[in-house]
Amino acid sequence: MTGLRVGVVGIGARASLAAHLAPAGATVVAAADPAPAAPDRLAAALGHAVPVHPGLDDLLAAERLDAAMVLTPDDTHEEIAVTLLEAGVAVYLEKPIAITTEGADRILATAHRTGTKLYVGHNMRHMHVVRLMKEIIDRGDIGEVKAVWCRHFVGDGGDYYFKDWHAERARTTGLLLQKGAHDLDVIHWLAGSSTREVVAMGDLAVYGQVTDRADNSGRLMTDWYSRDVWPPLTQTGLHPTIDVEDISMLTGRLDSGALISYQQCHFTPDYWRSYTVIGTEGRLENVGDGAGGEVRVWNRRTGFSERGDVQHPIQAGTGGHGGADPLTVAEFVRLVRDGGPTATSPVAARDAVAAGVAATASLRDGARPRRVPEADPEVVAYFARHQRRA
Repeated sequence: MTGLRVGVVGIGARASLAAHLAPAGATVVAAADPAPAAPDRLAAALGHAVPVHPGLDDLLAAERLDAAMVLTPDDTHEEIAVTLLEAGVAVYLEKPIAITTEGADRILATAHRTGTKLYVGHNMRHMHVVRLMKEIIDRGDIGEVKAVWCRHFVGDGGDYYFKDWHAERARTTGLLLQKGAHDLDVIHWLAGSSTREVVAMGDLAVYGQVTDRADNSGRLMTDWYSRDVWPPLTQTGLHPTIDVEDISMLTGRLDSGALISYQQCHFTPDYWRSYTVIGTEGRLENVGDGAGGEVRVWNRRTGFSERGDVQHPIQAGTGGHGGADPLTVAEFVRLVRDGGPTATSPVAARDAVAAGVAATASLRDGARPRRVPEADPEVVAYFARHQRRA
């Protein structure tokens, strides 16, 4: 299969992903989005115009598609993905796969039953910092993984998540799922295991105090984003409904027995992630998560040693998310065209959501521990055969 015909469903802040299809050997032939500005947004991303239909049904009726990219708000992922899979259209589904565990399981079950290809865009698995940490762990440089910690400083959180639909539980479940799905997936990948027990705490500590609210429907984050706004309580134009947490933290236990910790804060001044992985023979930690940073390894006994024993530089990449976006799209096109293993995993995407859902339930229920349900073994086996983890 060559020259894949791809449709784009949803032309918002992630529409730039569609521009990576052409270099990978695929062609955007049409799109679906009811917003009046959608045709111009997509034309700007692609460099040329394509037909934009008002809805998914119109797109499917008008076009013969081999694949589709689903770039719509999170709460719409389930129904759109199921419709496309039932129609035999391979799906690139932006993360998170869904906003409920049941929704994620329904998508996996539909892909299994129909045999239609499914790819979830967990692009962080293609970020150099993450792949570098994975290589160090897989080489055995720090021994068997026993703990993974992640601190996520979301310095742009006020602009990214509290001025549009992200601020509503009904649209996201919560940011511990929506934003945390990235990091939970990375934690699971680095440790080679998924979360089964979790407990969490969180609060709407800052942005709930901001009284300046606005309806930003029809606008995108890029329309209002500015790092000149500081401190966080001086933000304006926040979403009319804010009922998600702006700070949260979880602890959990993986199937392997390893322990994890994840902290997320949306009102820090800086924006980056810090991972620490501790094994039986050492530990690693990233300092910075892009070009100019490094992954440091400690593997001998010492006192304070700022740079560790070995330093691995983090390389730059071309394209969004440190070069991960074009690699992720290229992997999807290759999966649809040729099949074979992928670095991402639909089952792992589901497990990240399941952990986020359980953690969110815990933090909203007095930090009561929650058990994270496992995926259907038959579905897990299907994806292991047809879309193995790299």
